[in-house]
Amino acid sequence: METSGWIQFAIYLIALALVTKPMGLYLMRVLDPNGKTWLDPVLAPVERFTYAILRLQYFLPLNPQKLAGVSPDLSFNTAASFTTNTNWQNYGGESTMSYFSQMVGLAFHNFVSAATGIAIAAALVRAIARHSATTLGNFWVDLVRITYYLLLPICLVFAVFLVSQGMIQNFKPYTKATLVEPMKIQVEKKNDQGETIKGSDGKAITEQQTVTDQNIVQGPMASQVAIKMLGTNGGGYVNANAAHPFENPTPLSNFFQMLSIFSIGSGLTYYLGRMVKNQKHGWTVWAAMLILFVGGVLLCWWAEANGNPIHQSLGVAGGNMEGKEVRFGIFNSALFATVTTDASCGAVNSMHDSFTALGGFVPLFNIQLGEVIFGGVGAGLYGMLVFVVLAVFIAGLMVGRTPEYLGKKIEAYDVKMAMLSLLILAISILGFSAWAVVAKWGLAGLNNNGPHGLSEILYAFSSGAGNNGSAFAGLSGNTPPYNTTLGFDMLFGRFLMIVPIMALAGSLVQKKVAPPSVGTFPVSGGTFLILLLGTVLLIGALNFLPALTLGPIVEHFLMQGGKLF
Repeated sequence: METSGWIQFAIYLIALALVTKPMGLYLMRVLDPNGKTWLDPVLAPVERFTYAILRLQYFLPLNPQKLAGVSPDLSFNTAASFTTNTNWQNYGGESTMSYFSQMVGLAFHNFVSAATGIAIAAALVRAIARHSATTLGNFWVDLVRITYYLLLPICLVFAVFLVSQGMIQNFKPYTKATLVEPMKIQVEKKNDQGETIKGSDGKAITEQQTVTDQNIVQGPMASQVAIKMLGTNGGGYVNANAAHPFENPTPLSNFFQMLSIFSIGSGLTYYLGRMVKNQKHGWTVWAAMLILFVGGVLLCWWAEANGNPIHQSLGVAGGNMEGKEVRFGIFNSALFATVTTDASCGAVNSMHDSFTALGGFVPLFNIQLGEVIFGGVGAGLYGMLVFVVLAVFIAGLMVGRTPEYLGKKIEAYDVKMAMLSLLILAISILGFSAWAVVAKWGLAGLNNNGPHGLSEILYAFSSGAGNNGSAFAGLSGNTPPYNTTLGFDMLFGRFLMIVPIMALAGSLVQKKVAPPSVGTFPVSGGTFLILLLGTVLLIGALNFLPALTLGPIVEHFLMQGGKLF
């Protein structure tokens, strides 16, 4: 844990604090439900048949590489993935998606899914701020305003910055470079339609090929990466994601990509404080997120810096550099991994599957907490507000008073809706994971046995339900069973969770506000901060601790004992 890492971490925290208030004030302007602009009425029903675009890709324009149409199960998985802001990718972007598919089929969802999350958060905040009301605003108006006034302008600026750092933005065909030394590789055998040929056992048939040249990716990358980060989408234009030198060219682009992931989520906490006319409450929620974030970064960084004792016993000194870009190093890999899983982003500049057991535990646990640590745009705030409601309820039980949140009584219905949203996440993750670990199709995709194999499956379905999209990439998920189950996992984690969230909002907006009294529990300050942190960690631990114990925790103790499994 070198000094340079501490300096970079301090700079990142200062930058995050500085961006929070301006972003929050701008969000107030964008989300003002009484504001009227000429753009508000222009939204018309727009249907994007992403599945059809992917299936018919070969016949559509902007496909200079003549890439084949995507298989039915992978098309379903990808359409569900980008619709839900997950961006789970069972494919390599540069070898699967045309420019048209990237721009029209996928980037559209990057904007709309991000705007949807912010709109849901705004509705819940309005429910808390209003009283004796029956409305929460207009979703379509919010969607248009967020897209036109927030996401498009900042993405335009950010894309230009990324181009200035060396990121590509063009419509050229891929560049072909001749290798200095030809190499032989095993590749999946394809039929005339470009589809993978599989044997009787369901596995892909491979054949040997001699490679004499290499295609270097081109295309409209910067415009895709800007919304990928600011919208906490995370889907990489190329398979290596932000570890690729085109998709993350410089240390400065790396820093601002990490900062952009948190910027809107952090600003929403300030928006919360302004809307409920209690700025201290907004900063207390922000502080809770920050403390959890710092703890995750330090644990992940420490684990990766200390490395693998098995490697060290073989004379390999230093930290764990497997799966990491040398130009970013251990600290920036650990910081990026923590940021991307605190938010529902999923972009990566290193391979999480190559992290040590505790290093990999951090991103996995971040997702299973519901990614409420700044979180996905909108989703992080409304997820944390669920924990706020539960914390207030627990406080009321401890002091023997009817729980109140900013003057509104928290009743049985509100607590049921809050718990239901958390149970949906847990049931989806643990249910699909349990199915996969006892099914042949689930075990067939594993690259590792033992506890790490369990972690690969658990991470996949946690990432899906949590709408994150990152992976322990040793899992081979591009099979019909995995594509289908992960597709439903993502849909459940996004849309089923929204139902109790909106039910909670509908209940809160109708309540009357009681004036504060001597016995009113404050929702700002150190006492509430500790209670909120305890609620988040306790509920997260209770839901997933048994599964985590059998996965990364057991793997850590085996590693410390010098055993592989």
